[in-house]
Amino acid sequence: MSPLRIAFDLDGVLADMESELVRQAEALFGETITRRLQETTDKPSENAVEKAPDNVPPLFKLNLSQREQRKLWRHIESIENFWESLAEIEQGSVARLASIATRTPWEVIFLTKRPEGAGATAQRQTQLWLASRGFHLPSVYVVQGSRGRIAAALGLDVIVDDRPENCLDVAVESKARAILIWREGAGQLPAAAQRLGIGVVKSVAECLDILVQIDSPAAQPGMLDRVKRLLGLKEPAGA
Repeated sequence: MSPLRIAFDLDGVLADMESELVRQAEALFGETITRRLQETTDKPSENAVEKAPDNVPPLFKLNLSQREQRKLWRHIESIENFWESLAEIEQGSVARLASIATRTPWEVIFLTKRPEGAGATAQRQTQLWLASRGFHLPSVYVVQGSRGRIAAALGLDVIVDDRPENCLDVAVESKARAILIWREGAGQLPAAAQRLGIGVVKSVAECLDILVQIDSPAAQPGMLDRVKRLLGLKEPAGA
């Protein structure tokens, strides 16, 4: 059996970028941001999604104008080694992933859209962050563009992401399987996810449980189909 090639997104999957951005936004803009955040519905605001600055992760939870977003990112880029300061969303998830990867023939890489800032490069900060949590010698790619094309170019089998649009790219533009981390409170799941064969889980822990079953040494023919059913996966139309 050939190694399972898996890519994990960082922010929103393993690293809690949003909480730190909220804290920094409150420091910059004061309590008005806190009030706006409390008033934000499950649907991202037009400013937050359609007018986000180029080449940075979108701020779905922060109801900021384009000017405020640019100011916030300039502030973030001035903080020494900002990307090393983030917490894990699910404590111990990186260490568990590392442990599984050492026991199985997995080839794991990490993908991120993090912008550069003060201190080490975004790639180096991310590598140090992962290593400090138990994943030694991580392969980190700071990327732009379609995750589907990246999956196709790297010959990936699975991409794990928290962004529906990234998962849709994977489903449409590659042969890889996309697994969407869709946590409690994330809002309504996009209808196209199931139709295009995107697996949906509520946590990294649940995702790892299923990936271990996919790659189990005891797996028999048909096991992959059973795990697909556990994920609610169907073949995309026309596949």
